[in-house]
Amino acid sequence: MNMVRYFLTGSLVVLLSVGTWGCNQAVDPPTASSSPQATTVATASQPATSASESIKFKQENGTEAFVLKPMPDGAKLVNAANQELARFNVDGQQKIKIKNAADQVLGYVVPQGNYWKLENADQSQELYVMRRQADGDYKLETGKNQPVYRIKARDYGFEIETPQKQSLYKVKVKEGKISLRNANDQTVLSTKSDLAPIAIAPFGFDQLSQEQRAALAYALNRAGGQ
Repeated sequence: MNMVRYFLTGSLVVLLSVGTWGCNQAVDPPTASSSPQATTVATASQPATSASESIKFKQENGTEAFVLKPMPDGAKLVNAANQELARFNVDGQQKIKIKNAADQVLGYVVPQGNYWKLENADQSQELYVMRRQADGDYKLETGKNQPVYRIKARDYGFEIETPQKQSLYKVKVKEGKISLRNANDQTVLSTKSDLAPIAIAPFGFDQLSQEQRAALAYALNRAGGQ
């Protein structure tokens, strides 16, 4: 099941972050080729203006899709009725515990240098690893080093591709707006809040669960994508 549609069909509202939420914005150029400029635009970040600010995502028609709500020890994922769907608790080592609404531990996001590991509930298995590469690109692999997604830096932001280079989604940054667009260039999510552009990309990772995607997005944004 396409997880972006899952988020939107459920009309979720989500709030991302206790950490860094800022980033520089860029104007959308006419080309989609990768360049040194793309790397600079896509990865630059600034400190958050306020740790308590909401990061609101909207659908193409302008209605709210979801929000990540900041908490003293992390953040939580809520729906339109403010019902908790997942909770993200951050410890002293910046490890993020993922829990569902029933307070059951689902897994962890463990940041280590230029990569983020998604682990299972007892941390006995690495499920996915997202790596930032020297050229500003990212890649998502399974815990067994099998490629899942390529996230390529572009002039406009990022492009999410399959390992076979099939385009799936684009992250576009233009005039203060960050949007996630599908292969038909239709907006599925957008925000005008301060957000590291790479932090919206996990919502296009259809192979991940709802909680994993939101937790990874939260972790990437806290780190400013770096």
